[in-house]
Amino acid sequence: MHIKKEMFRLDNSYLSLPSILFSNEKPEQAPMPKCVLWNQEFFEELNIHVDDKEELERILVGNRKHPGSVPFSQAYAGHQFGNFTMLGDGRAIHIGEHLTKDNNRFDIQLKGAGPTKYSRRGDGRATLKSMLREYLMSEAITYLGISSSRSLAVIKTGKDVYRETTHEGAVLTRVMKSHIRVGTFEFIRHFGSIAELKLLTDYTISRLYPSAKDADNPIESFFLQFAQKQIDLVCDWMRVGFIHGVMNTDNTSISAETFDYGPCAFMNTYHPSTVFSSIDSNGRYAYGKQAEIIQWNMTRLLEALLPLLNENEEKALQRANELLEIIDLSWRKEFSFCLIKKIGLQEISQGNLKLAEELLDLMQTHQLDYTNTFATLSHNIKFEGATLNHPELNAWFEKWDKQAPNRELMQQNNPVFIPRNHLVEDALNEAVHGDLYLFSKLLKVLKNPYKYVEEHHNFSKPPETDFENNYQTYCGT
Repeated sequence: MHIKKEMFRLDNSYLSLPSILFSNEKPEQAPMPKCVLWNQEFFEELNIHVDDKEELERILVGNRKHPGSVPFSQAYAGHQFGNFTMLGDGRAIHIGEHLTKDNNRFDIQLKGAGPTKYSRRGDGRATLKSMLREYLMSEAITYLGISSSRSLAVIKTGKDVYRETTHEGAVLTRVMKSHIRVGTFEFIRHFGSIAELKLLTDYTISRLYPSAKDADNPIESFFLQFAQKQIDLVCDWMRVGFIHGVMNTDNTSISAETFDYGPCAFMNTYHPSTVFSSIDSNGRYAYGKQAEIIQWNMTRLLEALLPLLNENEEKALQRANELLEIIDLSWRKEFSFCLIKKIGLQEISQGNLKLAEELLDLMQTHQLDYTNTFATLSHNIKFEGATLNHPELNAWFEKWDKQAPNRELMQQNNPVFIPRNHLVEDALNEAVHGDLYLFSKLLKVLKNPYKYVEEHHNFSKPPETDFENNYQTYCGT
């Protein structure tokens, strides 16, 4: 006799926290669900049993409840463009924490599953295009070797979603190690008690930074580990030309995973002030500002943790400033090494750093493509938008070549294929009309971003100037 296995191994440890941090919810019923994308490899990686795909689709669209699931949405606050705001999961409902066979814990969240307590005036739904975009971008970031949320499926709901125009609605199944954010700590600090802050912090340490429990000062250890992961994450973003676009504190995960892919984009022509987000009119989250912003966000977490850092407020502030100096030095070191590796050198020295920075200055002056310039140097293959035939560039190349750069190191750090903005838009526009060919092809190319494949060369081409100058992204996911 065949014994049907449970699809997920669900736990609900987050619900052990104070009830101020969440609200029990019920997903909205989808009248005509239809699966559009199914991440079979990721299902297998998570040891999720798919004995009955149709039943699992019903669970992932919100029409059925998995045994052991206690659906809820998280409360959190956040600084959005520098302004403190009360927030929460306005269109995301957690169905539980899945445990893999190795007891690794992952949040399973349905995004676009209907209104919650925190929806304010929103409908809690999501458009098919925005969910396809999040699926594509999160997979691309993952295959670039960067920590990210991931997606299990995109399922159309059969309900229309009204934005500027009418769109098909969809639910995306998002998976993360944790959805706890800097904004979660800001929320409990502003609206909860010190005792509740302590419970959240202890839970977070146990779940995400267990080694901090045995440190002389667990709070400091937790913060410094968190900060180092954020530094590594943003260094990786900048290494590949990624612009998150909305680095609010509610979009800064304590697990240091990239998530919330609404206004994100990839830089083409190199310029530190590059920004695509339609709502970032002042360039707060531009490419070159991301280092400054992640440290600003870290400071907001440290402010929330002050009562736990030291009972004496003056001593807590003094130590907090010392910790911020530590992470500033760490950022400078890590980003310097990131730049040096991009030009194939391995020693952190002022000379090597100056050489890397000189190249960036020349790229900005001559309006060179960021990805393709480094790809040309790495593979000794000519890529569009990376013309090096200029006296200034030739002089730099001669200096660099004398350093005997390690091209293997460069090929490990410089992608050839990224989700070019124009290709992403073309793929999404075709996919929402039922044609997934380009979407699937692009996803296939992006699974091997560091390896040059000649037949995929067209996927490395930058967009036309008119597209680049007029392209905007929107906070729609």
